[in-house]
Amino acid sequence: MTGGVVPGELRLSGHGLVLREWEDDDLETMVGLFDDPEVAYWTPLVSPFDLEAARLYLKRARERRAAGQAVQLAITEGSGAALGEVLLMWSEPGSGVAEIGYSVGAAHRGRGLAVRAVRVMTEFARGTLGIDRLLLEIEKENTASAAVAGAAGYSLTEAPPIPGEEKGRRLFLRTWEYDG
Repeated sequence: MTGGVVPGELRLSGHGLVLREWEDDDLETMVGLFDDPEVAYWTPLVSPFDLEAARLYLKRARERRAAGQAVQLAITEGSGAALGEVLLMWSEPGSGVAEIGYSVGAAHRGRGLAVRAVRVMTEFARGTLGIDRLLLEIEKENTASAAVAGAAGYSLTEAPPIPGEEKGRRLFLRTWEYDG
């Protein structure tokens, strides 16, 4: 299955984590996780990230999931409390290429959550969905994210940086690919 269709409710376990669908009850937790200067700088999420932003984010996540474009899951340690997010985005449905993204709340960083979440999502994407190529796109200056990529089994490719602009800031994304 290389398309973007993932049937039913999704709950993934591994590496001491449970990745689960976002729920309506998570809105306030999302604000606490995503209303953060680091998240605002390195991600396309709006800032400030308030309850209204959380509602819109959850609505769009559900729409993207229904359209087969992405799967966005809360990172938990099984207790149900979200500590961050990991997402899988298809480059093109049916292409066999997808990108993984991640964010961990400031209070939960430094515990290996992002590395473990990327590993769980990578195993799911390769083993269950049959995705051939898994990529991460990371700014050169984002050393924390680059460290996550390397620890999760991804290597920097020789592809030229992808230019872009986010929130009025020029950026160049370097491509990392899973080695497995």
